[in-house]
Amino acid sequence: MIEKYIIRTDLALEQKERFESDHVEVQGVILEEEYDEEREIKITTVKIETENGAKVMGKPVGTYITMEAPNMAVPDEDYHREIADELKKYLEKFMKENVKEKKEDYSVLVVGLGNRKVTPDALGPYVVDHLNITRHIVREYGKYAMGEEKVHLVSAIVPGVMAQTGMETVEIVKGIVEETKPDVIFAIDALAARSSRRLNCTIQIADTGIHPGSGVGNHRNAITRETVGVPVIAIGVPTVVDAATIVNDTMENLIAALESSETLRGVGVVLQGYNAAEKYELVKELISPHLNGLFVTPKDIDETVKRISFTISEALNAFLCPQGHAHN
Repeated sequence: MIEKYIIRTDLALEQKERFESDHVEVQGVILEEEYDEEREIKITTVKIETENGAKVMGKPVGTYITMEAPNMAVPDEDYHREIADELKKYLEKFMKENVKEKKEDYSVLVVGLGNRKVTPDALGPYVVDHLNITRHIVREYGKYAMGEEKVHLVSAIVPGVMAQTGMETVEIVKGIVEETKPDVIFAIDALAARSSRRLNCTIQIADTGIHPGSGVGNHRNAITRETVGVPVIAIGVPTVVDAATIVNDTMENLIAALESSETLRGVGVVLQGYNAAEKYELVKELISPHLNGLFVTPKDIDETVKRISFTISEALNAFLCPQGHAHN
């Protein structure tokens, strides 16, 4: 039964938690946690070190850093600036670890994945809207035209989705890589989460590239170092959750309530006898076929995605073009 139990989540942290809840130790996977009490930011690092670990986790070998900040959905500019500063730190770390050739100015391609017309999927395009694009200026006038000694060459693309272009995103990105020869790609995408409490208040950074649409069951070709020829650092925020997951969480609460009831305790005991996989399969069967493909997003998603996209772009701008938070 456990093999059939596939949670729809793009977060490596949630895959690891699933095994921990079933008391299964995954060989070749390391988990490290730290908590910044002052900023209320929890940082979890999941390192998948072996092919066996990758197979069990259903994710490629690599490092996944998850920043959880419950107040990220709140319109507090100072707090968002702190998140941007923290994110910048990890972007620098990933850049150092993944780009082998050391030089002062890197050529960086930012890919804003997703569909601008569907708000929960518009994170990538919105981030690109706020970026400082410098490649054309530096190539034409030199980096001193930006008023700084250290400016990376930043270019960006919003490739759209297959329904709009008729092309796999990886085909578009490969063509751009061949022509512009960037040193590294930052790919930004909206993700699916297992837990509704992580929606819009979690950022995952990974050095394994990106698999567009996998969290919602649309399996497109991956954008990775292997497929495009340069390191791909992925930045994602979960904006949707699977309907079956919400029902499953509700059932967990129901079981807890039944156990505390004298008359209905027997029902709770029966359901408690199911393991997590069996409960999830039961829920999927009960809500199908009408709700099985349903994904849910919070009602204030428009404002939230705009705010978070700006926070991510601020981190990228501070890292890639230190002088500039002024939009060109």
